Amino acid sequence: MSSPATEVVHLLTVRGETVAVAESLTGGLVAAEITSVPGASKVFRGSVTAYATELKHRLLGVDATLLAQRGAVDPQVAAEMAAGVRTALGADWGIATTGVAGPDPQDGKPVGTVFVAVSGPAGAGSGASCDGKTAGLRLNGDRAEIRMESVRSVLALLLERIAGEQTGNERAQDTERNGGF
Repeated sequence: MSSPATEVVHLLTVRGETVAVAESLTGGLVAAEITSVPGASKVFRGSVTAYATELKHRLLGVDATLLAQRGAVDPQVAAEMAAGVRTALGADWGIATTGVAGPDPQDGKPVGTVFVAVSGPAGAGSGASCDGKTAGLRLNGDRAEIRMESVRSVLALLLERIAGEQTGNERAQDTERNGGF
């Protein structure tokens, strides 16, 4: 079975689409996971590791008032990070991670609190310029385990969004290209 990153690269290649990554607690691990896949250069635009809170505003356009009121570990912050990196790097899809890997709580949030988000093309007939989804996670484990599960979770959320947008005809063509039925 292939990894989520391999599936992301494959599906985006088939679709002719691109992805950009905004990371906080994962510190570049999502970008590293995607770029470890051969052929990632066809779909990976780049990444912004905005570890410091003020960089989330300055580089990704996250609302400064939101950051001041709620802190960086917040579902709306994750959503704005994903949308911001998508715009800043000119990608079809933007994904983001923000949270608390530990060892200490942050912004009043306990260790293991993580938000991942996806921003992508609008669904058919929605009239919106982008379509997004955010997921809140409560993860257990040490710092490394929380960070790796955050990587897996954001890639799974992206796969869910891509697969949800892929039409039956695109799936059939993809299967045919890969020797399936």
